[in-house]
Amino acid sequence: MTAPRPMRDFSLEVFFSEWEFTARHHMTASDLESMSVSDLLALATPEDRDAYEKLWLGYTETWGAPALRAEIAATYDGLAAENILCLAGAGEGLYAVSRVLLDGASHAIVPTPNYQSAETIPLSVCDVTGVPMHRTQMKGGWRVDLDDIRAAIRPNTRLLSLNFPHNPTGMLMPRDDLQALIDLAREHGIWILSDEVYRGVELDPADRMPQIADIYERGISLNVMSKAYGLPGLRIGWIAAQDRDLLQRVERYKHYLSICNSGPSEVLAQIALKARERILARNHALVSRNVVALERLFADFPGLIEWTRPLGGCVAFPRFVGPEGGDAFCCKLLEESGVLLLPGAIYASELTEIPQNHFRIGFGREQVFEDGLAAMRAHFETHYADFRA
Repeated sequence: MTAPRPMRDFSLEVFFSEWEFTARHHMTASDLESMSVSDLLALATPEDRDAYEKLWLGYTETWGAPALRAEIAATYDGLAAENILCLAGAGEGLYAVSRVLLDGASHAIVPTPNYQSAETIPLSVCDVTGVPMHRTQMKGGWRVDLDDIRAAIRPNTRLLSLNFPHNPTGMLMPRDDLQALIDLAREHGIWILSDEVYRGVELDPADRMPQIADIYERGISLNVMSKAYGLPGLRIGWIAAQDRDLLQRVERYKHYLSICNSGPSEVLAQIALKARERILARNHALVSRNVVALERLFADFPGLIEWTRPLGGCVAFPRFVGPEGGDAFCCKLLEESGVLLLPGAIYASELTEIPQNHFRIGFGREQVFEDGLAAMRAHFETHYADFRA
């Protein structure tokens, strides 16, 4: 049995608690542009708007409102409302699934870099192996090597945690690789927890991956209203799975956490999901426009930023190749020009080395992005004029 490892501070959240609401230009946001309650209600049917205004503010069902679960199920190919468990954001899902599936005798596999919860929570329960993502010349610039995952599997491997479109690289897994990975997991009886929170805002919809719960009997799809939909204030997430016994076990664990979701948030999430084609189309247009503007800035200063266009989501993980190193670059940009990026050091892992001199940049906002990009350009003109094309 493995002794539990204390969970270290959540580096990203500690960093954001200091800077997210104080920096002049938040250029590392990981969610899409949000909207006001009135703008969202404008997308509602008269019946749904009436339901929101007349909502009784009592407790809600632990599983989530039946109508909301049905609307979520409609985003999958072959699942029903009974295959959905609503949660208080995606973080609750990452925590609860690990706690339910893993124990001290288990082993988990996690690619790195990653959203820290995917690594830190399993490490507090059992042994975990990190599988580093590799830079490649493939479309998207990054890849998880299936041979690395195969080599990491042990007889007690219980869980493989994935995240596509990936935070922070924007990587997507080729479909042949995904199927090979499922075949490997099936052979060894491994659960796959797939964080799919950016699904729907792939830059090229042809690259979109299937959802793991649709295609694997031990697949657990994690999603949320926060990222692709741009509605983090709702705090509505969910897991989807074919295995209803697994969902029941997570639901019982939820009794010790949030217990149930916010009633107003459930109604608003249902309204958003009914309007999902309009919302996702708006957000896809936004990231498509912003990524071109970002590339134009980097192209104007060749040799300063090593850039590969991400395939999905609204964040990227470029590499600073200028004179002072990536973390120092981020620090100077923040201190002198008020532009907040996420230094690569925030993605430090307890499992593997992380590629050096990278930083996370977000391109899912509107005016915030435009103003931040202008501030970055002015900073580059001042400090890196020698790189100007």
